[in-house]
Amino acid sequence: MLSILIPVYNQNVLSLVNELVKQCSFCGIHFEIIAQDDASNSVLNKENESINSLQNSSFISLEKNIGLSSNRNLLVSKAKYENLLFIDGDSIIINSRFIQNYLDNTSFDIVYGGRIHPLKVESKEQKLRWKYGRLIEDKTVSQRNSSVFKTLMFNNTLIKKDCFNTIQFDADLTKYGHEDTLFAFQVSKSNFSVKHIDNAVEHGEIDSSKTYVSKVKNSLENLILLDQKKQIDPSFVKILYAHNLLKKYKLKFALGLFYSAFNRIIYKQLNSNNPSLTLLNVFKISYICSLK
Repeated sequence: MLSILIPVYNQNVLSLVNELVKQCSFCGIHFEIIAQDDASNSVLNKENESINSLQNSSFISLEKNIGLSSNRNLLVSKAKYENLLFIDGDSIIINSRFIQNYLDNTSFDIVYGGRIHPLKVESKEQKLRWKYGRLIEDKTVSQRNSSVFKTLMFNNTLIKKDCFNTIQFDADLTKYGHEDTLFAFQVSKSNFSVKHIDNAVEHGEIDSSKTYVSKVKNSLENLILLDQKKQIDPSFVKILYAHNLLKKYKLKFALGLFYSAFNRIIYKQLNSNNPSLTLLNVFKISYICSLK
């Protein structure tokens, strides 16, 4: 028995749900699929409404935007089965045994299948997000298993409902970024059994560099908030650990000034056809140091 939960924001998820229905039906299991749009008021929702005619599937459009964390929490409150499978709305299923692979591992509390990025993107506006995904985020099972909690994400994750309700996503994080980091940190402090498997989805909608940089800034603001509230150990996140070291040795102000002086130049390079991931790291650490 499986509840598949898809948080949506301005995305067409009809083909994703169609493939999931097909695989669940082939496996002969009791299942439900709930896709929930976070009040994007997107024209794409007209096609998403067709999901309601599919087997054991429903599409819901919220009237008020509540953020990704609360959207996920709300999806769980509506789920009727113990096994919850979170899949982001921009995912593409690339494995014909995708559902079966998760069913084979339901003895674990949390199972992460991973995510990969396409071999190439055509638009230069997507190069930064794609490059970061391919070179930094995409990890093999062995790489993920070498750091079980720090590589745990919730874009493609099976979790027991009781385990989820023990933690839940922090509803105070209404902006994009580090919701998964906080959840993974809390998992690391629990006794839940966690397994990484080779069952990746493909990241189907690559953000433009402009959108991605904006999301990076939001995520760093969330990270500082978590640090100030002492909800996360700085050693769990490299950039937060580095930030606190710079603060300790009174170098934070200098990096903040660097951001003020050079962020436009760096921003221009990050939006180029050959963005530098080294400069992205410089942008991140200087921006987080500029925050009060």
